[in-house]
Amino acid sequence: MDLKALHRQGQSIRALARLTGHSRNTIRTILRSATLRTFKNPERTSKLDDFKQYVATRYLEAQLSAVRLLSEIRAQGYSGSVDLIRRYVRTLKAQVHASRKLTVRFETQPGQQAQADWADCGTHTDQHGRRVRIYAFRMVLGFSRMEFVDFTTSMDMAALIERHLLAFDYFGGVPAEILYDNMKQVISAPGKWNPQFLDFMQHYAIAPRTCRAYRARTKGKVERSIRYLRDNFLRGRSFADLHELRAQARHWLDTVANVRTHATTGRRPIDLLPAENLRSIASHPRYKYCPRQERIVDAESFVHYDGSTYSVPPRHCGQKVSVGVDEQRRVIIRMGETIIAEHPHAEGKGQSVADPRHIQERWKLSVTDSRSTAKAPPPWTLRFEQSVAATPLSRYETVA
Repeated sequence: MDLKALHRQGQSIRALARLTGHSRNTIRTILRSATLRTFKNPERTSKLDDFKQYVATRYLEAQLSAVRLLSEIRAQGYSGSVDLIRRYVRTLKAQVHASRKLTVRFETQPGQQAQADWADCGTHTDQHGRRVRIYAFRMVLGFSRMEFVDFTTSMDMAALIERHLLAFDYFGGVPAEILYDNMKQVISAPGKWNPQFLDFMQHYAIAPRTCRAYRARTKGKVERSIRYLRDNFLRGRSFADLHELRAQARHWLDTVANVRTHATTGRRPIDLLPAENLRSIASHPRYKYCPRQERIVDAESFVHYDGSTYSVPPRHCGQKVSVGVDEQRRVIIRMGETIIAEHPHAEGKGQSVADPRHIQERWKLSVTDSRSTAKAPPPWTLRFEQSVAATPLSRYETVA
């Protein structure tokens, strides 16, 4: 259109060619055409085109370098430079990086899932001048995004279970399942649940779940919640002690975190909480955490615990058992999940607490073993199968 307008104003073809940089033949073609000519990118070919499929397959399989790929496709007839391969490999790297970051949002049904995790909040100095590390426990309900947070100085099993109970009280119920990362309080070994934590989960009929290793985005709701906690609550504030920190955190939950309009749901978590329809925590007796320690039953069928010894049935000598104390201060000894002995806790250190039935059973076994040992044949035998020659006395008299 511009060329035709300039030509109507008296510009020559030669002048238009100098002005636009097109050739005079191109100018003539445009001026003679009755319609507008659309621009098309010229199709460009590359010496690598015939080898791109092979290069992509080999790179995605083994992440080979451009130099290594050059040696492989040169044998197939490639005549281009290594720079072409490098540029193409860079596009493949970008695709791989994008696919690794790709995350599909998992929206849960009401009451189905919660996500829980610990967050390290740094080391602080207490009133006695000691350095204390503070941890934040977070739990988020998947449907409503209702949050719970509490702070503690330990991440041991007792602290973990206590924070779960506080979260259930705060939410008014328990979800069907809870998603964790591979924390050692939950997973004691690859593919193996911590038996104490699993006992807690089974008590409330909760299905524990773990996210993929090194894939924190799988539990993205609680991960984002931790960032929100640090930015909106902790940053720039000062607290006198742990008690004040916990009290202000509860106030923050009630007045800020759970009454804001959530960016994803577009609703306030507190308004969506009734729709979760959580199972009531009152339908189960309050869980009492009984910490356990592993012991080996000695040769006298006793185990050592908390400075004293406690008897077990003698048939378990040499076996591994777990020992703990319940809420009534009774010592509970288990083989796996089966209780094999119960005793009142010793009143002091160095005492021996024995069940008379265990002593009687041990006595019977020891007597039986001693009798069987007396009647048992010797471990080797001597057979007198060859006869011994008897020399008559007359022969000795003759010799004399």
